[in-house]
Amino acid sequence: MLKLYYARPSVYARPVWLALIEKQLSFELAPVDLSGKQFEPEFLAVNPFGHVPVLEDGDLRVIESMAILDYLEARYSDIALLPRDATALARVRMVQMLTLNELLPGVFKLLIDNERSDRKSAEIEYAQLRVRNTLSFLENLLGDGCYFAGEQFTLAEIVAGTVVHRVPDLGVALADYPRLSHWSKQLLARPAWQQIALSAEEWNTFKRRMRVIPKIWQRRRHQRMTALSQQSLTM
Repeated sequence: MLKLYYARPSVYARPVWLALIEKQLSFELAPVDLSGKQFEPEFLAVNPFGHVPVLEDGDLRVIESMAILDYLEARYSDIALLPRDATALARVRMVQMLTLNELLPGVFKLLIDNERSDRKSAEIEYAQLRVRNTLSFLENLLGDGCYFAGEQFTLAEIVAGTVVHRVPDLGVALADYPRLSHWSKQLLARPAWQQIALSAEEWNTFKRRMRVIPKIWQRRRHQRMTALSQQSLTM
């Protein structure tokens, strides 16, 4: 059976979780505590980079959410989440990559620093600009279609949809993007989205943890580098 190492709030794990549900696959969930336990030896043996998601399918282990989504699409294609048309496929890939490379970095910056009064700086302004610029592009790309690939629900919805509906929590009004706002509401009404919905408490806990994870990672990295240096000295 498929096994997904995940954390409920993770914006990287949630698209894989959604894809498994939308594809109507049987799978086992293995929760990972993101309060720092992902850097413990037990999980580092599963993923040496210390992050979720990780998918196991028999003897195969796949890390990185985009790689996992591509694997699921190629391996379990009965319910397709990618279009065959070249133009539609390009649109889906654009949405996926823009979400990862433009929207998420801005969202993470706002998530970590936006409530700190001493950091109302050019960095925050740039993060807000980055988020708004991506939302504007997605708004225009979506146009009057139901989905980014037209009538087909795809990975574009699964990847972008897990992030877009959270931007109002970070001070960016989704009402400024009426097509995206309607699209997002329709996604949240789907059974799969409702099945994995976060409570307000879960979301607030995740935001608090996100603000300390960089410090945890730096400490763990320093510890690992120190251990490696000591090993090299004894060789």
